Amino acid sequence: MMASSRMGSRLWLPIAVWALGRAFLLLCVFRVLVMPGSDVSVDIKVIYQGWYGVLSTGVFPFDDVTWQYPPAAALAVLAPGMLPFLDYAPAFFLVCFAADAAVFGMLLYAVRDPRRCVNGVWVWVAGVPLLGPIVYARYDVMVTAVAVAGLLALGRRARLSGALAGFGALLKIWPVLLLVGVERGPRTRSAWTSALTTAVALAMLFAAAMPGALAFLTFQRDRGTEVESLGSLVFHLGRHFGWHGRARLHYGSVEFLGRHVHAVSALALLLSLVAFGWLVLWRMRARRFTPCTPSDAAFTAVLLFTTTSRVISPQYVIWLIGLGAVCVTMRNSRQRLPALLMLLAAPLTQLEFPIWFHHVVASDKLGVAILTLRNALLVAATVVSCARLWRETVTEAQRTDEPEPPAERASALVTP
Repeated sequence: MMASSRMGSRLWLPIAVWALGRAFLLLCVFRVLVMPGSDVSVDIKVIYQGWYGVLSTGVFPFDDVTWQYPPAAALAVLAPGMLPFLDYAPAFFLVCFAADAAVFGMLLYAVRDPRRCVNGVWVWVAGVPLLGPIVYARYDVMVTAVAVAGLLALGRRARLSGALAGFGALLKIWPVLLLVGVERGPRTRSAWTSALTTAVALAMLFAAAMPGALAFLTFQRDRGTEVESLGSLVFHLGRHFGWHGRARLHYGSVEFLGRHVHAVSALALLLSLVAFGWLVLWRMRARRFTPCTPSDAAFTAVLLFTTTSRVISPQYVIWLIGLGAVCVTMRNSRQRLPALLMLLAAPLTQLEFPIWFHHVVASDKLGVAILTLRNALLVAATVVSCARLWRETVTEAQRTDEPEPPAERASALVTP
């Protein structure tokens, strides 16, 4: 009883701060408070609502190049229909708010376990408002809620965790990375089989029921270098040294068009392949799996693919905040510094979009400086995260497994 009382007294402050922060975000997306810069809700009112109209007829918007999402994303776009008494945009904001509340509730429930601590709850409480109203103006917070549920379920229910990862992969691909750190053996087979079965079954169901379910593969392949990505810095700086390309709305986001863009986009894909190769090598070399390893490895994997992506949209940081929060709830996690670096990148992401996005598109000094600092923090978080994961599961495990030299064993037997 006393332990429960102490836990309740520790949680009232994050609950109060969460409520205040989310009230602020709702006021922003409902335009009661007007943030400087671009209106983040425009995509909901124009693009998402247009998709809703098409999806409601039973087909995917396969003739719209901005539809670049796996088939289960249709469920997220259609979800505001559960609130028919509201217009589409307000209903969408409330669904996102509910997903945010679900993540918060799951983290609060998780930290009742004595192996976990409340610091991870604070990562979610603080990280979301630091990123800004974009959290409620894209469906990524819904995907993050599924991913957080999958990671938290992994400790006891591997099949459920796998099913959630498979479902999440059909929402937005990246949740398939949740299972990269599952301990070898029956748990891996159970989780991965459940994920594959769920993903294949749902994909076949969507393909049979709704034409155009796989059109997103072509549109995603044709994307170029978006102005917020790591590779875009080449062109932002190049504009100051005679490069004459331009930034234009292309395939649903503002991308660079001009000479050498294709080469930089290809290099980004190559870096993603290298990241995948590193993950495979880590998986093969890892010798020690702790209760922290699944969440730490998932966070590292998503950092790798976010940083090397041709498109580092602001909403991608939502994924990292959710996974980072789960990591930091574990008392022995080695990912606290990378999570902190990611949190520092969140307000800079809000500055580059939407507040100073016109500076980024113009490649002026302010825009380039903010974007460079944000991307540098993400790169630093990725490098540190990879190094710490490798050290904990490979290097330190090898040292533990090494037999003592004969001289040391002999000296240990000598009694004083």
